[in-house]
Amino acid sequence: MTEISIRPLVASDRAAWEPLWLGYITFYKSSLTPETTDTTFTRLTNGQEPMGGFIAERDGKALGIVNYVLHRTTWSQNEICYLQDLFTSEEARGHGVGRKLIEAVRQMAEKQGLFRVYWQTHESNLQAQELYDKVAQKSGFIVYRQPLG
Repeated sequence: MTEISIRPLVASDRAAWEPLWLGYITFYKSSLTPETTDTTFTRLTNGQEPMGGFIAERDGKALGIVNYVLHRTTWSQNEICYLQDLFTSEEARGHGVGRKLIEAVRQMAEKQGLFRVYWQTHESNLQAQELYDKVAQKSGFIVYRQPLG
């Protein structure tokens, strides 16, 4: 079996990215319009937005994705990286794919001189938390939301 490769997401990855993206949305028992998925993918790959992603592959098969957003912060002169979406196929879980995707984002952020990488997960996502507890520190903050519109 060949090594897992991680590379930046590009426009030609749409067919490989979308099933993983929809798996992520389904995992969180949510749904999005096809137009939102189209817009998201375009933003991640067109080089015009402070967004991007990486894709994990083995033998030409997509195993996982990570999407991130860069933004300013009041806590530093440098930008910060929000690792927004991380998903691996069921068959890839427990084989280091998620860890490699997180590491790709960390390395990108470090090369760009960003302040930090941060992310959140649902409290019920215990499998992901096992990994996150090994590679990062819990912030102790609780997230609140106010839906608009």
